[in-house]
Amino acid sequence: MPTSSHSNPEPVRDDADATPPSTGPLQQAGPSLSNQPSAPEAIGPTMAPRTPPAAQQAVATGLDVDGATRASALSNIQYVVDLADSVVCIADDLHERILQEIASYNGRTMPDTQKALMRALTDDELLLRQYAHALYADAATFVVHDLAAPQHRLMALTTEAAEKIRRIRVISEVTGLVGGILSLVGSIARGQFSQVGAALEKIQGHNAALKTLKPGLLAKT
Repeated sequence: MPTSSHSNPEPVRDDADATPPSTGPLQQAGPSLSNQPSAPEAIGPTMAPRTPPAAQQAVATGLDVDGATRASALSNIQYVVDLADSVVCIADDLHERILQEIASYNGRTMPDTQKALMRALTDDELLLRQYAHALYADAATFVVHDLAAPQHRLMALTTEAAEKIRRIRVISEVTGLVGGILSLVGSIARGQFSQVGAALEKIQGHNAALKTLKPGLLAKT
């Protein structure tokens, strides 16, 4: 059983639909669906990767920032901040992907089902930003010792998730992946560190599933 540096972290939310507390202003979550902007004709891979340096190193070398191959995830404040950086990048990529999807209609009416999906993903983006803000604001609270998952795996999986969100052409395909990321950061924010491993497995499963999509569903880099 992993032990946190804070014996009783304040729960952030009771379920996946609740909004976690924020200690400061949040970034604007996403676009309004009432006025769809004019769009470029192609919505292909125009988004440049914004991978945090710590995540880049984890992916490239399989090592944590300090060079330890098995350093426990979230075992110091810097590791918590690195995760928050990665979550912000995921939220930014999701925001841009939502804008691209809306713009692709180029003045045409978006179906109600697609509007509902855009609203749901915009809500997810807001939650990601709120969780990242909580991690930044009180990083020491979220330091946990003896977590089974290594830091490099945590960073590699979130980095791969961001890449999938950037590249996917059919935006509905990312809903499960985004849900996995929310499960990960939500369990950390609630102090339920025993659930981190299951959340990482969920993210890994969705990453693997997206790799099997036919080429037309993924944008080329």
